[in-house]
Amino acid sequence: MASAKSYAASSTESIVFIVDDDVSVRESLESLVGFWGWKVETFDSGQDFLVRPHPDCPTCLLLDVSLPDLNGLDLQRLVSDDRPDMPIIFITGHGDIPMSVRAMKAGAAEFLTKPIDNEKLLEAIGDAMERSTIARAAHAGVKTIMDRWSTLTPREQEVAELVASGLLNKQVGYKLGISEITVKAHRGKAMSKMQADSLPDLVRQLSRLRTSSPQ
Repeated sequence: MASAKSYAASSTESIVFIVDDDVSVRESLESLVGFWGWKVETFDSGQDFLVRPHPDCPTCLLLDVSLPDLNGLDLQRLVSDDRPDMPIIFITGHGDIPMSVRAMKAGAAEFLTKPIDNEKLLEAIGDAMERSTIARAAHAGVKTIMDRWSTLTPREQEVAELVASGLLNKQVGYKLGISEITVKAHRGKAMSKMQADSLPDLVRQLSRLRTSSPQ
């Protein structure tokens, strides 16, 4: 489990967002989190936070449940859809079990009640930043595959998908109504453009594309 100390070396390349309508809480959290080296940005409402462009670095969100315009649970849904690489740590002064269960089921990284235990908060932030870093790396990997896939012609994509499904060149040719030699040519170009050094590598790449695509 990551800690604030273990994460401090790379914390300057990450941002902790704080959304709380209580100015004293914002200032207290900003001081604590900033002391450990993280860059901090604070907001007094969910709407103000949503208009802030998503930065190109690991992030996490410290979010109060009760907000004047958009409550924390509704904001969580919007953030999870638009910024899946941003873990959310809920903070509340009057949370209850059903509320915490709902937040955790929706993917919250942690649910902390005020007064907040500083050590638990810092540990939660360290874990959240580690999760954000991993999620961003995974997304970058999928984007690379998508960029490669977009360079294939429609026919090369058809051949690649059929070959990856386990069909032999001859079977692919029969299914598409083209010669086996033509299949081999398309297969070779597809492998080259996907930078796949083997058939299993091509299968893995296409599998990642399928699992990352919206259902």
